[in-house]
Amino acid sequence: MVDLPINTHDRGFYNGFSREVSIPGKIIVSLIIMWAIFFPVRAMETLKVANSTIIASFSGWYIYLVASLIVVCGVIALFPKSGSLRIGAPDEKPEFSRFSWFSMLFGAGIGIGMLTYSTGEPLAHFASNPDIIRGTIEAASPEAVRPAFMWTFLHWGFGAWCTYALVGLAIGYVAHRRGLPLTIRSSLVPLFGKAMSGAAGHIVDIVAVVATILGVAVTMGLGVQQFVAGLHRIGLGDWLMVPSDDGGMTASALAIVIALVVLVGASTLSALSGVGRGIKWLSNLNMGLSFGLLALFAVAGSGLYGLKLLGVGIWDYIVTLPANSLTLFTSDGSEAGDALVQWQLDWSVFYWAWWIAFAPFVGMFIARISRGRTIREYVLGVALVPALMCFLWMGLAGGTAIDLELSGAAQGSIMNTSISDQLYATLAVLLSPGAALVVSCLVVVLLMTYLITSVDSAILIVNTINGAGEDEGSRRYHILFWGVALSFVVGSMLILGGIEAIRITMIIGALPFSLVVTLMCISIVKAVVYDLIRKHHGVPTTEEACLEWADEQAA
Repeated sequence: MVDLPINTHDRGFYNGFSREVSIPGKIIVSLIIMWAIFFPVRAMETLKVANSTIIASFSGWYIYLVASLIVVCGVIALFPKSGSLRIGAPDEKPEFSRFSWFSMLFGAGIGIGMLTYSTGEPLAHFASNPDIIRGTIEAASPEAVRPAFMWTFLHWGFGAWCTYALVGLAIGYVAHRRGLPLTIRSSLVPLFGKAMSGAAGHIVDIVAVVATILGVAVTMGLGVQQFVAGLHRIGLGDWLMVPSDDGGMTASALAIVIALVVLVGASTLSALSGVGRGIKWLSNLNMGLSFGLLALFAVAGSGLYGLKLLGVGIWDYIVTLPANSLTLFTSDGSEAGDALVQWQLDWSVFYWAWWIAFAPFVGMFIARISRGRTIREYVLGVALVPALMCFLWMGLAGGTAIDLELSGAAQGSIMNTSISDQLYATLAVLLSPGAALVVSCLVVVLLMTYLITSVDSAILIVNTINGAGEDEGSRRYHILFWGVALSFVVGSMLILGGIEAIRITMIIGALPFSLVVTLMCISIVKAVVYDLIRKHHGVPTTEEACLEWADEQAA
């Protein structure tokens, strides 16, 4: 219960690291990079085949897995006896205040996505969603607004945050309550015991490292495209954007390379400086700029309309959550049936895979900051607060964009641009040219700080996994490797096939970790149930109590 030895090297380049995890992880990521760079045509052909076969075959797996995670989190939190168990010693107080804890949850994995999708996703579902595909409502009509927000909230609600909560709880429960290492394999000890010290544990951590890199690559890819679009908007040159295959505009190869050098370079320097220096004031800057931008949409945008959509959207989301979480579209041979299947692959399956791939990173971060809280407070806090913040962003920013389109003020200028440019396009319609330029500059700065802090944190989390739960082993050369590797993964995939190539690679890469998440789900349920049984029989369930009890038994 309280002991999981993991061998780490005690000297040389891998001092403080598990070579059995670090070296295979680096080899797999390096092979992905070389495959994309040296065999671009074959890589793209392979990804297209994978998109139509492998991903489609496992779409049901992703849909039902995430639905199961929501149910398990709800049951563990709301059942009185399990919900009262503490993630730590029975009388331990939380390390952070509730306000600080909520603030850190807000910044964990949602900043870049909110900037890209706060306007982009409601507009996308406003133009195409299952009701529009079936022909029951007209695209871009007032009737399309409510389902647009219902589907948006589905993708940014409990499915995302219960996935993070489950992974974080599985890690944090055994780490803080039983004193096991703060790493992915520890979460499976209630199922497999000390077998996780050996090859099985190494495989779990390797899968987590690769999933983290690919999950962060999607976030970086979205952020880089929006960063370049912002630089183009504020007038730094037409060379930043080039025509895309779909008739729109996309970031040029040169712009992608320069953006990655700047952003990943800054992230690597921040990681080298440690958590307490650059990352601290960057996080504070993130919070200030984020709430400032949100206030702008509330005051200068369609604030009342956005709040109305927020309330209606939450109601529609809650009422339809069971049905939408379990719905798997299948092709019936008709054009509409095929379109529904493709829509679900492009949106719901993509999101569930993205959240699963991002879960090692976000889950470990949440586990680290949640020591001392009860399971009920933890699950409800992680599942509700960030989800509500996402809904507020989507309601105010997305509601403003849709209102500008419905009123005719935008005249299609927002909907007809790429998703990475839609936030800037909304600001251009909403504000005067001078004000739009200033606010767009602030968005670029905010995006840059979110990217830097996300990549910085991801590199440190990867090194923590490689270091068997210890971050003291994070040496500068390993930080440099992962920084360079991330930039090559993102750059090669963006240039190879845009965000679509990263999306397909990530969905496939998330598949092995989805099996780990399933085992985590079973493991945390077993750990909680057995601890309740132990408590009933007077057997200790925490590290300190177990050690004292063992000493008494030995005496």
